[in-house]
Amino acid sequence: MNKQLLEKITEKFKELYGVEPLLIRAPGRINLIGEHTDYNEGYVLPCAVSPAIYFAMSNREDGKVCLNSYDYGSYCEFKIDQKDRPKEQWASYLYGITQIIQEKGYKISGFNCVFGGDVPVGAGMSSSAALESGLCLGISQLNNLNLDKMEMAKIGQRSEHEYVGVKCGIMDQFASIFGKQNHCVRLDCRSLKYEYSKLEMKDYIFVLTDSKVKHSLASSEYNTRREECAAGVKAIQTKFPNINSLRDATIEQLNAVVGEITDTVYNRCKYVIEEDSRVIEACNALNNNDLVKFGNLLYLSHNGLSKMYEVSCKELDFLVDQTKKMDYILGSRMMGGGFGGCTLSLIKADKLQEYKSVIAPLYKEKFGIECKFYAATAEDGTALV
Repeated sequence: MNKQLLEKITEKFKELYGVEPLLIRAPGRINLIGEHTDYNEGYVLPCAVSPAIYFAMSNREDGKVCLNSYDYGSYCEFKIDQKDRPKEQWASYLYGITQIIQEKGYKISGFNCVFGGDVPVGAGMSSSAALESGLCLGISQLNNLNLDKMEMAKIGQRSEHEYVGVKCGIMDQFASIFGKQNHCVRLDCRSLKYEYSKLEMKDYIFVLTDSKVKHSLASSEYNTRREECAAGVKAIQTKFPNINSLRDATIEQLNAVVGEITDTVYNRCKYVIEEDSRVIEACNALNNNDLVKFGNLLYLSHNGLSKMYEVSCKELDFLVDQTKKMDYILGSRMMGGGFGGCTLSLIKADKLQEYKSVIAPLYKEKFGIECKFYAATAEDGTALV
């Protein structure tokens, strides 16, 4: 926990509103393995991480919502029953939460809120999900709503869909809310059933290496991948009508329709089917304390994402390839939607500085970009402080 940042946010709140606030921590998240499986009704394996957004909140009697972004020095105000969206883009995430909770039939009061955090924006740790999860818990606590965890995750997802325009899966909000210290959690994206696996990290840590690039292909190619997967499912259903998504399909069933789909669609589907299996294998490896096997699965995941799903880029491939030369790294892969963002690597903790000192100049020389590094440990999910 970033106690210094929490104290600053608390002080700012007291300076503005003169009362003791309700305090909440909402973490970011990483996904260990299981990429592009969510919209194919498959499995993902996220965990909540140490970087988080902190909230200081209190009720108001006048129906106003007063939002203060500590990090950006920005302010937004609206009435709790206001139907016009605030003009501040950053407030859309939070406004959406207030509207959806009311649409679900809950009566809530206005409130004061100061929030700020250390979740890096654009690095794939889902600062937006932390923002939604923290505010949702705060409103629930201030109004005694007793919203359960899954309902809060769904409210956060709806806010992204309807008020921000991002058609995200539920993994980000789920991970931020359901996180558990020293554990990752396997989520079944179809049934929303979940199961924890203990992270016995021994002397290893996860490190994110931020490529600091985001190629413009990301959004259009994401939609294309969804269409290609759907085309594969449609072809498989002609011979196996009980198949509802790639989650249900086997490689043998995919091979049975190889002549009826393009090579591209075949590769997309093969990757997803294999990645789902890798998530299961990864959980087994973690439960058996086999970090070597887990690391190898990370490399296999990246190879599939790069060569078969084609959502990597030269910068991410370079970062992953460099780790194969380092015997203190067990595995690495691109994390997130692709075409930029971070790699996730499993590194011996006492070699972190050596890794940074090797990678940073190599990457700068190759691409003219200063990459950034974030160590990540598995932490508890959104909760009162």
